Amino acid sequence: MPVTQLDPKTALIVIDLQKGIVGFPTVHPIGEVIQQAAALTNAFRRKGLPIVLVNVDGGAQGRAEQAFRMKDVPAGWTDLIPELNQQPEDHTVTKRTWGAFTNTGLAEHLKKLGVTQVVIIGVATSAGVESTARHAHEHGFNVTFAIDAMTDMNPDAHLNSITRIFPRIGETGTTEEILALLN
Repeated sequence: MPVTQLDPKTALIVIDLQKGIVGFPTVHPIGEVIQQAAALTNAFRRKGLPIVLVNVDGGAQGRAEQAFRMKDVPAGWTDLIPELNQQPEDHTVTKRTWGAFTNTGLAEHLKKLGVTQVVIIGVATSAGVESTARHAHEHGFNVTFAIDAMTDMNPDAHLNSITRIFPRIGETGTTEEILALLN
């Protein structure tokens, strides 16, 4: 289903496109995801729309069979990739759980700016992207996904998110469709 519209005050949320994570093996080539992310960040900046750049520097403390622990990561692991061309006006969120809204003040920040819709992209589709999207929806934001600007480490998890979860909480489309609506 194509993206039908973008609200006048739409923000772009970029999840975990950081040096440590883009080195993981992914379902879709990470270079293509980065290229789409760069196109979207550039377009949002040209339109003067808010951009939120998110990195992860921690994790929930509960027990899990497949938990990723952040201890002993190399220096620079949390640095955002240069292709995002981070600007002083970008809002940066460092999260310590899967979702960018948990204990970060992100919802309040976006509401203060008058944002009513978010476009979410990044890594990993079934974790950081999906968790952030669920919370965005619960906070009352219209949610849009550029599915060619995200990837996962697990093909089944990626497919489940984009085909079963995302259509229930927002609209899915391509970077090209979103760029056309911005123009």
